[in-house]
Amino acid sequence: MGINCPPGAICSDPFQERVGANQTVIYGFTSTKVTQGPDGKVNGGATTFNYSPSPGNYIPAATTTDGGKTWTYLNGSDGKPVLGADAKKSLEQGALKSTLNKTVIPTAAKKAGIPDPQAKNLQLNNNTANPSGAPPTSTPVASSPAEKGTDSDEVNQKNQTLTYPVDIGKTKQDVIKFTLLEYKPSGLGQKSGDLLEGIGGGRGALLGNDNDRFKNREQKGSVVLPIPSGISDTNSCNWGEDTMNAFEAVMKAGAFTSITEGIGKGIGALGNAAETAVKDPSLKTGLAAIFAGATMGGDGANLLKRAEGTVINPNMELLFNGPTLRPFSFTFKMSARNKAEGERIIKIIRFFKRGMSPIKTESNIFLKTPNTFSIQYLHRQEKDHPFIGRIKECALQSFTTNYTPEGQYATYTDGVMVSYEIQMQFTELEPVFNSDYDKVKDGIGY
Repeated sequence: MGINCPPGAICSDPFQERVGANQTVIYGFTSTKVTQGPDGKVNGGATTFNYSPSPGNYIPAATTTDGGKTWTYLNGSDGKPVLGADAKKSLEQGALKSTLNKTVIPTAAKKAGIPDPQAKNLQLNNNTANPSGAPPTSTPVASSPAEKGTDSDEVNQKNQTLTYPVDIGKTKQDVIKFTLLEYKPSGLGQKSGDLLEGIGGGRGALLGNDNDRFKNREQKGSVVLPIPSGISDTNSCNWGEDTMNAFEAVMKAGAFTSITEGIGKGIGALGNAAETAVKDPSLKTGLAAIFAGATMGGDGANLLKRAEGTVINPNMELLFNGPTLRPFSFTFKMSARNKAEGERIIKIIRFFKRGMSPIKTESNIFLKTPNTFSIQYLHRQEKDHPFIGRIKECALQSFTTNYTPEGQYATYTDGVMVSYEIQMQFTELEPVFNSDYDKVKDGIGY
């Protein structure tokens, strides 16, 4: 199985060792951040021992800055140490030291293209490491170049795209793209100040019909990230129980007829209903109980229960109350592999935090609505993914930054955190309607 060597690091070939009293086989490789000074000498920073109980799926387990004499142990995503007691003991007793000496220096020198006479200068030092054992952010011999023209000091300038990893644009993997948009209010109707005209015209924003709200929007930059695990969407509608017994129906029908056809016809409809009720013994008893209860200031339905042992049929039914707005949650963990990528992560976090913040007017009397976001799943970074549900324009309602996702405080030498984890909660600005699917001919739609 191959290894995933971090850009800017020199990695050994994968190897295996037997550790502990039971001589358990463990698999691993080492990665060392290597720099070359003005004098041509090559220096190594912290070395990380990447571990796996079987070939492949290696994760950082321990770091050393003195050639394996002492180790700093790392925790996994579950917060527990990656290495067990046997493996730790073997490291501390130098069981892997011979392997490190045989693989780190010669393999690193060969892969870096360093002439043999300089290989002796490739030594581990202890003046650039941090408590986590993360590699320093000095200029590496080999590193992944940042994409040109994608960074800006002002995150809301037009046509600026921030990517993580920085070289993701060189791949064809599927991505998720967040585009910052200037918020545009829906308005009240087709004509300014004329609500009824807007509704009557059939294109009022209050009806949720097609309008120009989401067209020709000003874009204020974007962020492109790998699609995270656990993506999902939930489409729902608000339905609720409703009841209306026969007597309520008659009264409301009479009122409706009075409004639509005149008071006379409404009273006539009520009279006909009352005449029919008097002829039916069960209805007559029910009416008597209801009116008696009303006369005495009580509940006629309870009187009917006691007198006849019956209840009025409530005609319960589940009725549609309205649409709902869909929420979307995303979690991303970002770890910098080099200085340029660390700076990129900081700009991405700033992009979202600033983009979701309220905007003050010049007078400070009012606050403008924050910017909103367009979210797209892109298949091979070219088009909307047809087999993942689309997302309408969203508001970013909450943004949480975890600065110590590994469970311990650790920074690079310039102060950038070793890892960041961001959690975002979005909600769509408008519901999904049946007609929206007419606009998306292929795939799932929304």
